[in-house]
Amino acid sequence: MRERLTLGSAPDCRSPEEVVPPMKLALYLPNFRDKVTVEELEDLTALAEALDFDSVWTLDRIVVPEASDRQELQFPFGMMEQFPTALPVSARGEWLHGMPLIPWLAAKTSKVRIGMSIIDTPYRSPGVLAGEIATVDHLSNGRVNVGIGSGWMPEEFAAASASHIFPKRHKHVRETIEIMQGIWTNELFEYHGEFADFDSCGFGAKPVQKPHPPIYFSGLKDPKRSASRIAKYGLAGWIGIQDTHDELQKWRAAIGQELEALGSARSVDDLDICSMIWFVITDEETDQTPQGKLSNLMVGTAGQITDSLKRYKEAGLSMPLIWPPFQDVPVSKTLDDLKRLKEEIMPKVDAM
Repeated sequence: MRERLTLGSAPDCRSPEEVVPPMKLALYLPNFRDKVTVEELEDLTALAEALDFDSVWTLDRIVVPEASDRQELQFPFGMMEQFPTALPVSARGEWLHGMPLIPWLAAKTSKVRIGMSIIDTPYRSPGVLAGEIATVDHLSNGRVNVGIGSGWMPEEFAAASASHIFPKRHKHVRETIEIMQGIWTNELFEYHGEFADFDSCGFGAKPVQKPHPPIYFSGLKDPKRSASRIAKYGLAGWIGIQDTHDELQKWRAAIGQELEALGSARSVDDLDICSMIWFVITDEETDQTPQGKLSNLMVGTAGQITDSLKRYKEAGLSMPLIWPPFQDVPVSKTLDDLKRLKEEIMPKVDAM
């Protein structure tokens, strides 16, 4: 029989009159590039910690199919219509995988939180994933964030020997959440589901963070599904990608409405609402015409980015994941831009 889970809810400690807290900053490491070095990632991580960023995240990518080079993937990037049926990195690119970087980050840092945005759960055994994350939580002294999602690329599922999961990938995410939380909060745990079926076992050390590391759900198409996962499992927040200010408001409102409809003890104000956003400070002003996911949301002059972040703060974005471009911008430029973001731009945003 499946172990019963106790899914607590974080109390709402803020009063309606309380000032909106300062926006947190997160760095989305560019480990997914045609060419990137460990030294570059180390320099970016060290700076993020020195600048008191909240967290550093890696990107999960298993393969780049050769079909991508011909723009012949089965679906556009992220199943988002505005993107091409191709990845921004070539099949012969020398990117670094995101998961092995997490314990490396634990050893290289002492303050900043660490995570992967997002872990595609169908590529991993849920029980193994839970045990490994608990161990990394010890290596980092309780600084692990867990971003999870279902994945979107059938070609990658095939390379990960998970093609059979693709049609039911959302159910795999649900079972993974249940198994992780069960393993993390029980001395012994058993589970009998479609993708995992095991009798009572111990999985080693429990996480340092209690009851467990914060879990973020990444949903790109369905606010109702995202809100349902967040409410049912007491998740810490939501992560989107290249969300415009208007899109963010719509996601936030939809998640909030669903939480209320589900009778959740929490409101959307209790969650971290995040988005992975491309970032470059330019000398000349860029075209800010709304183009959906292709908009220059945080690509522009310091003034344009300041205005954009102010709008994001008003829209309810609590933490942008600052995303250096896939190409054409050297890491040395990104290092300078991060300093300007923290020292020149954020004081104006926080002063709102």
